[in-house]
Amino acid sequence: MELAHSLLLNEEALAQITEAKRPVFIFEWLRFLDKVLVAANKTDVKEKQKKLVEQLTGLISSSPGPPTRKLLAKNLAALYSIGDTFTVFQTLDKCNDIIKSKDDTAAYLPTKLAAVACVGAFYEKMGRMLGSAFPETVNNLLKSLKSAESQGRSEILMSLQKVLNGLGGAAASCHRDIYKNARSLLTDRSMAVRCAVAKCLLELQNEAVFMWTAELENVATLCFKALENSNYGVRVAVSKLLGTVMATALIPKQATVMRQNVKRATLEEVLELMATGFLRGGSGFLKSGGEMLKVGGSVNREVRVGVTQAYVVFVTTLGGQWLERNFATFLSHVLDLVSHPRATQTHVEAVYSRRCVSFILRATVGSLLGEKAQIAAAKDICQAIGKQMKAVEAVVNDANSENKAGAADVAASQHVMVCALQELGSLVQSLNATASPLIQEPSIGLLETVTSVLLHPSMAARLAAAWCLRCVAVALPFQLTPFLDRCAERLNNLKTSPEAVSGYSFAMAALLGGVHQCPLGIPHAKGKMVVSIAEDLLRTAAQNSRLSLQRTQAGWLLLGALMTLGPSVVRYHLPKMLLLWRNVFPRSLKELEAEKARGDSFTWQVTLEGRAGALCAMRSFVAHCPELLTEDVIRKLMTPIECAMTMMSHIPSVIKAHGAHLKASAAMVRLRLYDILALLPPKTYEGSFNALLRELVAEFTLTDNSANTTTSLLRSLCHYDDSVLLGSWLQETDHKSIEDQLQPNSASGSGALEHDPSSIYLRIPAGEAVPGPLPLGVSVIDASVALFGVVFPHVSYKHRLQMLDHFAECVKQAKGVRQQAVQLNIFTAVLSALKGLAENKSTLGPEEVRKSALTLVMGALDNPNPILRCAAGEALGRMAQVVGEATFIARMAQYSFDKLKSARDVVSRTGHSLALGCLHRYVGGIGSGQHLKTSVSILLALAQDGTSPEVQTWSLHSLALIVDSSGPMYRGYVEPTLSLVLTLLLTVPPSHTEVHQCLGRCLGAIITTVGPELQGNGATISTIRSSCLVGCAITQDHSDSLVQAAAISCLQQLHMFAPRHVNLSSLVPSLCVHLCSSHLLLRRAAVACLRQLAQREAAEVCEYAMSLAKNAGDKENNGININTFTPGAGSRRDAHSRHQGVNITETGLEGVLFGMLDRETDRKLCSDIHDTLGHMLSSLAVENLSHWLMLCKDVLAASSDMSTAAPLGGGKDEESEKKDEMDDDTMFTTLGEEDKTKPSVAPRWATRVFAADCLCRVIMLCENANKAHFDLALARSARLKNPKNDFLVLHLSDLIRMAFMAATDHSNQLRMAGLQALEDIIKKFASVPEPEFPGHVILEQYQANVGAALRPAFSQDTPSDITAKACQVCSAWIGSGVVSDLNDLRRVHNLLVSSLDKVQAGKGSSSQLYRESATTMEKLAVLKAWAEVYVVAMKIKKEAETKPKRVLKSTEEDEDDFGTVDELPPDSLITLVQPELLSLSRLWLAALKDYALLTLPAEFATQLPPDGGAFYTPETIDTARLHYRNSWAPILHAVALWLNSTGFSASELTEETAAAMPNSQKRSTSIMLNQTPGTPPTTKSLPELNKDRMHLILGVSIQFLCSPRPEEPVEHVTSCLQALHTLLDSPCARIHIAEDQLLGVELLSVLHRLLLTWDPTSVQLLVTGVVQQIVRAAQDYLQEKRNSLNCLIKKKRWMKPY
Repeated sequence: MELAHSLLLNEEALAQITEAKRPVFIFEWLRFLDKVLVAANKTDVKEKQKKLVEQLTGLISSSPGPPTRKLLAKNLAALYSIGDTFTVFQTLDKCNDIIKSKDDTAAYLPTKLAAVACVGAFYEKMGRMLGSAFPETVNNLLKSLKSAESQGRSEILMSLQKVLNGLGGAAASCHRDIYKNARSLLTDRSMAVRCAVAKCLLELQNEAVFMWTAELENVATLCFKALENSNYGVRVAVSKLLGTVMATALIPKQATVMRQNVKRATLEEVLELMATGFLRGGSGFLKSGGEMLKVGGSVNREVRVGVTQAYVVFVTTLGGQWLERNFATFLSHVLDLVSHPRATQTHVEAVYSRRCVSFILRATVGSLLGEKAQIAAAKDICQAIGKQMKAVEAVVNDANSENKAGAADVAASQHVMVCALQELGSLVQSLNATASPLIQEPSIGLLETVTSVLLHPSMAARLAAAWCLRCVAVALPFQLTPFLDRCAERLNNLKTSPEAVSGYSFAMAALLGGVHQCPLGIPHAKGKMVVSIAEDLLRTAAQNSRLSLQRTQAGWLLLGALMTLGPSVVRYHLPKMLLLWRNVFPRSLKELEAEKARGDSFTWQVTLEGRAGALCAMRSFVAHCPELLTEDVIRKLMTPIECAMTMMSHIPSVIKAHGAHLKASAAMVRLRLYDILALLPPKTYEGSFNALLRELVAEFTLTDNSANTTTSLLRSLCHYDDSVLLGSWLQETDHKSIEDQLQPNSASGSGALEHDPSSIYLRIPAGEAVPGPLPLGVSVIDASVALFGVVFPHVSYKHRLQMLDHFAECVKQAKGVRQQAVQLNIFTAVLSALKGLAENKSTLGPEEVRKSALTLVMGALDNPNPILRCAAGEALGRMAQVVGEATFIARMAQYSFDKLKSARDVVSRTGHSLALGCLHRYVGGIGSGQHLKTSVSILLALAQDGTSPEVQTWSLHSLALIVDSSGPMYRGYVEPTLSLVLTLLLTVPPSHTEVHQCLGRCLGAIITTVGPELQGNGATISTIRSSCLVGCAITQDHSDSLVQAAAISCLQQLHMFAPRHVNLSSLVPSLCVHLCSSHLLLRRAAVACLRQLAQREAAEVCEYAMSLAKNAGDKENNGININTFTPGAGSRRDAHSRHQGVNITETGLEGVLFGMLDRETDRKLCSDIHDTLGHMLSSLAVENLSHWLMLCKDVLAASSDMSTAAPLGGGKDEESEKKDEMDDDTMFTTLGEEDKTKPSVAPRWATRVFAADCLCRVIMLCENANKAHFDLALARSARLKNPKNDFLVLHLSDLIRMAFMAATDHSNQLRMAGLQALEDIIKKFASVPEPEFPGHVILEQYQANVGAALRPAFSQDTPSDITAKACQVCSAWIGSGVVSDLNDLRRVHNLLVSSLDKVQAGKGSSSQLYRESATTMEKLAVLKAWAEVYVVAMKIKKEAETKPKRVLKSTEEDEDDFGTVDELPPDSLITLVQPELLSLSRLWLAALKDYALLTLPAEFATQLPPDGGAFYTPETIDTARLHYRNSWAPILHAVALWLNSTGFSASELTEETAAAMPNSQKRSTSIMLNQTPGTPPTTKSLPELNKDRMHLILGVSIQFLCSPRPEEPVEHVTSCLQALHTLLDSPCARIHIAEDQLLGVELLSVLHRLLLTWDPTSVQLLVTGVVQQIVRAAQDYLQEKRNSLNCLIKKKRWMKPY
């Protein structure tokens, strides 16, 4: 390959290598030339130009493959634009002659295509320079377009696009010809051609005014037709064309408007045109403004999905500001779409239309508008809902029920409601706490509006309103409890309205389901309230037949929702629940028979709904409270479940007797039953297997079901890697939610809340915005398949055989479409069963079972349906895995080998090649080693079958599986595989994207197999490595984003194994370009790769990214920019769209990544962006402080008041702006001087939180770097030596400002992050002196800022967690010693005093919004803060006492009179704490007592006080433990100090203090001591009391020091040891510990262990200090004893003489 690296093609070397390797050699030379031409010296190039042109033009006729012709054309064009242009017309003529040639053979085709590519490249590069020749060129191309085959058509259209791009307005004379010839190809049978036409027309519409004026309607019709039977790529390309043309028609480009007098279209016309596509589909066309669309005939789903995407392109192209101004009009138009009868002909169609409308709203409102504009949009949506609801109420209240039209309106309004409410919910949820103005402004009336919909006659609308309320409550948790109370109250008041019972119970269930997303929870009593309401509903259901159904459903729904609150709440209600469940079902067969005889159709419906509800609540219980599932509880649950199973077999006769309308209720019962059984251990219902399996098998083999319903689980049971065969990678696109509708299985993508109301309280599956359970028919089959997989491993072999034989019989008997459906379901069930066997490590069974299974599976490997073939391959692999015998595996492999050798049809060749791949995948390299050679040789042969891309795809996919699973065993086959991969990459037409995707997978697998060897320098390794690099280069340059994503992951692997050989200077800029791709998978791959690169080489990554910004104005250097975007002027207004050329400004790649955080919603992507920024921060922040702080500041400064701030780092850089000015054609003004780039929205709250976290990380990184970061004098002197030096302390004002902005924001998460940053700043900078004012510190000047940041956190309506954090900051600030003036200190101190009053109010006095443990957290935080302040105060006082005093006074005077010294005495801090000490000490002791009780082992649980402690309630004991664990240590230290300072002389409430105390305080004290107010306190003597206190403190300390958890902060250990040290300073304590020797010994052994296990010297010093104290105590005690003995002896001696 090295020989290929020369300016001229090395023809000698080329002649010496084999024919097969020549294309690679030529490609490698062209790659080298592409890099070198740009950088080479112009004179060198001109010298060799003649020879070069000869060589390059010679290659045109050597039949180059697609990647080669692309590079060849690019190089020729570059050569002419750099060197002389004398011979350019000759070359152009040569190309034209080749294009004109009549030779139509397949062999000549590559030459023709190369000539076409060259023509395109010339015009794109040199444009108007070739102006004179263009009419002939265009005619030539158009002529050959008529006779070309599909590959030729795509290539010619791509060239035309480049010609148009290069010539701009100069090509006007040919515009109509091109338009006429191209438009008919929009409905070409080849999808690649349709894409090429769409791109060509997109280029054309930039200049061809007629496309968006006279021809506008025709263009729309054409697009609709092009969308019929389209694939994903076509939908994306056509919707881009349609959306852009519509946007241009509405707001034309300025330059073209100046040239011609253009009539602009109005917004109404444009929207109406789009609507016809949405409602009508492509067949036929209706003049806009014509008659109403007639109902009848189904809408084409592909057209609807395409038009949906076009709406988004349309709005995105016009930009955020346009949307802000026209939102009301746009909203009403979009909502009208879904109320149109054509959009809602069947229920599933209605759901599909709703999905499309929701997608349009989410993709525009969600990403184009800033937070302020989103709030305005939410207001508009509210008004729209209110208007609809008024109309509905008018119809409902209209007594004249003849009003048929009105009823239809109500039915249509439900869909409008669902879309509007879902968008409102999503908006509020994304705004989070920033949405509070929406709730607080009464003029908006959001809550009233949404709550009014809870009474809508349609269930779908009621559920959507409930969901919306849940979103509001999760975003604004302080609303959760009031909402619940309001719903409960309304439910009670409106008990007699069926809609109210249903609507308000939905709302309550939804709110309860949202509690788990609110960390502070809801008060425990709400659980009791819900249970009593539910019981009441169930009890009164039978009283009124008009309400029976609703009340029954509501009661069980509420109980199911209650279970989501978890064991701590449910524990109290479990006995009642078990009783309710038992009573719902008949106790015996006799009762069941009696029921059947007695009931009528209505009572049966209510009964079945009730039982379904009960089973659903059970399922919720089992799922959410696994801790409560003891054997006893399971046994009690099994009673009703077994009754339900018995009932199942009797249901068909009931349906027969009472009518088919009971079928749905019966299906619901089955669904609930399967769901709960799947969660219980199968052993518990072994006895019922037979009956159950009969039901399950009948369910998915459609025995009693005339519809051909298929399960939705097959894709998820197949392997994730098979997505290329299944097309399930669509799940990974931005359009997932609408593309789902086009999947082949039943009702795919038609999830909606009304299919299963219980999903309103369940957790949403990851990646979904709104829960979307599938229709009942599909859900039941899904549940039966899942349960079959759970049960199958526990079934006897005999029954397994019977079932497998039965499956084969079912498949045989069904015909046509039904057979496909039955087979799909059976295969999903078999896969589910095999997966279950593998997970249980059990085997399939004896020979006959295997045989039966094998027959079933092998039969499907030849099925024409690719999904079934895929499932069969997967099943075969799984079977090999569970059988695990070499002979069985050999037999299966041999069968496929024989089949592949003889079969000629595509179906069996694809099926059996996948079978080989799956066998290797599940048995691994060792198990299938002996078949490796045969498998590989067969698959390599199949992969070369150029006649069938499908066979190539499947065989290459299998090959990739084998390479992956064989690991090092594959090493011998690497070279032949690689050479095949390269050959195919160079020859397979790019339109066969699946083949290229599989080639990319193979390449990646090979790189992994060779692994670290790739670093070597041997000849073979060098060849393998360069082949891999060439492969990566080809795939990187492919037009399909999935292939590009594969290339990126290959390069990522290469970088991991051989980092030296991956050229970052070209990789990083291309990754940066992909960050703006419109394809999620490509963005994901790019960020994942950047994340890996940033881990090792962050500095280089940032540098190369910046180089992209420098070259942005220069098209030549930025060839990569042309990748996935419409090149050149095509992106004139698409600069608005987020998916355009990357806009890297002076903020660099970091700025771009921060900007992405605002737009991206994909979890994996966001987490990778966070990691990438984290790695960059760790490597670069300390060196480049100003830059990173500036970044964080820009993000944080965008506080919620700004709706559209400038984008991060301003607009485009100047060069590109100059370019804009130079090229008058691309100049445009849309809305006055709106924007040079899209007005990017101000950073959203989540990004701001991340920026605040980054700020804390920067501080931490600086701490580990250089001392000067926290020393102003050092920093200044270092700065003088070298102005480039930068230190954190120089940015202190910025740090404070950022922390202040964050701490006072609307968003609670941001406030937490801001307070954390503030605390870090205080702790790190508190002791930094101010060099100019000796004796002062630099933080003093920021007193006001700190006070102002803290004050809001203590307001009445602040959540407990924020107040708790603020207390922490207060204590840090007061204790830091920054403020020396007592009056200044009082400002912050008063905040703590006010909090202390709250604490003393005792339990249950304040109105509660959150769980009781939230109050615990807040109170303990306050006590901890006071404790910390007291510890610091005592420390200062002690230091002051040990220093020599300057003013000589008697000590008494000194203690009485603080203020006499002219400067503040050092013990002034203690004066702040002194007034509160009395109550504080009691509260501290009470908290320690609680903590001691809570740390008792579980077996002592019964001994805990039944009504909780001083600060916790028994119900929230588990969460309370955590809060005590965080705050006990400083409290312990404070108590020890207090006892020491009072010399243990403080007793319980003495008379005097009691008299002096205000009443409230007396009450609170009694509360704290767990006494009922009014009873006299049981007074203990002082020694007893002190003994108790000693035991409490020593007990807590010993218990903790015995085994401090490794994650325990070291401060806790030091606090605890300091407390012991302080305590033993007091003689009283010393006597106590010396008297009770056991205590001393115990303490010493614990300290010994601590000394051995904790390394920090601070801890070890403290341990030795405490040991000294204990020894001293023992010595003193001995001395005391001796002395007293001596006294006695003396006494005796003295008394003797008498």
